[in-house]
Amino acid sequence: MKHVIWVLWPAFIAAGIAETIFFTLIDPAQLYLFGERVEWSATATYSTGFLLFWLVCSGSSLMTYFMMPEVAKEALRKAASEREDLARPKKRREDTGSQR
Repeated sequence: MKHVIWVLWPAFIAAGIAETIFFTLIDPAQLYLFGERVEWSATATYSTGFLLFWLVCSGSSLMTYFMMPEVAKEALRKAASEREDLARPKKRREDTGSQR
């Protein structure tokens, strides 16, 4: 699962930045697709734009991951397994032989 996160999280951030820049410069009401005006609501246009940007950025991140040398991938795996997962508290071990 961590490998998926390594690809999708940077792509999500990059897609957010790309959408912000794109829609700052271009009004969704003035978009044309195949010579026809796009008749969607602004929310639908922003959502579709974000998903398309995320798809492109995910492809880029995935290609980067596949092109990484195996040594770098192994170092990432080692670092990820050594790092404490802060989202999930560790289960306590109960000592069965201790007295109260």
